Amino acid sequence: MRITLERSNLLKSLNHVHRVVERRNTIPILSNVLLRAAAGDSLEMKATDLDLEITEGTPVTVEQPGATTVPAHLLYDIVRKLPDGSEVRLATNAEGTAMTVASGRSKFSLQCLPEADFPDLTAGTFTHSFKMKASDLKMLIDRTQFAISTEETRYYLNGIYIHTVESKGDLKIRAVATDGHRLARADLEAPSGSEGMPGIIIPRKTVGELQKLVDQPDATVTIEVSDAKIRFTIGSIVMTSKLIDGTFPDYQRVIPANNDKELRVDCQTFAQAVDRVSTISSERGRAVKLALNDGSLTLTVNNPDSGSATEELPVGYESDPLEIGFNAKYLLDITSQLSGGEAVFMLADPGSPTLVRDLAGEEALYVLMPMRV
Repeated sequence: MRITLERSNLLKSLNHVHRVVERRNTIPILSNVLLRAAAGDSLEMKATDLDLEITEGTPVTVEQPGATTVPAHLLYDIVRKLPDGSEVRLATNAEGTAMTVASGRSKFSLQCLPEADFPDLTAGTFTHSFKMKASDLKMLIDRTQFAISTEETRYYLNGIYIHTVESKGDLKIRAVATDGHRLARADLEAPSGSEGMPGIIIPRKTVGELQKLVDQPDATVTIEVSDAKIRFTIGSIVMTSKLIDGTFPDYQRVIPANNDKELRVDCQTFAQAVDRVSTISSERGRAVKLALNDGSLTLTVNNPDSGSATEELPVGYESDPLEIGFNAKYLLDITSQLSGGEAVFMLADPGSPTLVRDLAGEEALYVLMPMRV
């Protein structure tokens, strides 16, 4: 294989595919990226961790077609350090055991593993296929990703649950994530083709990679779904991932319907105040107490080791006085997702979950469990 290409094109594609490769691998071939140059003018790169696979094509000048695999992070680091605007020549030796990377006066030789050993994540057939704007997909991810659980024991919570639901007579595509302490839910108009799709749980790592790929809001993402796999196609990038094999819990049960105490706050002012008072909280118990009276809210944090902090805010609140505690970090996670100027908290009592909504947009909703303070 002998090919020449622009450093910027090579770096951009490697940047997308090399992130899939784990730093520590017991199987050597999984540390490598597959480079395949066909007789045309395109180089296909592929990397996998056996659960997730990313393939991307990039324009090249092919002198001699061929394929090989080289260490992904090593190649990425080399190309990253080459000067801007340079041309890169990749060539394998006759035996296929080494590949040279040459650019300007720099020359590197990397050990190769044969292409035949590289695993293929067989996709099978997809039952549903639909298209979405990248900006819409990004909204669904951004609004829910922070609530994904990191607890391995409840593995079915380690991802975003995507499914279609009937809401007010319209079909919506809905994303839900929860870790048992907070829940995030976001809705969008369901794209045509998604009707009757199975409810799927997209793993945390796949969600993280997808978020980095949907950075161009105008792009169109083609999504193909089966019971066990999902595939996203964005331009020349194809990402295929296994899905979490589990049943997502009935999240509707924890969304409170009868909370009658309404609190309205200015998002930015509230978030900044919570951030200020939580400076004093300890890492272990990051509780902030909200004391509500007619038209005012007092935030209090007590840390027996370092002191206390209070701050008072004018708010829209006309119900009975109430004191309730929340984890400061969870509260900030939710307020950072609210895009409008004003947020609405629907409260019941100090021991019941609280509902948080954005006044600007109906599409997202959050539930937060209180803490004892």
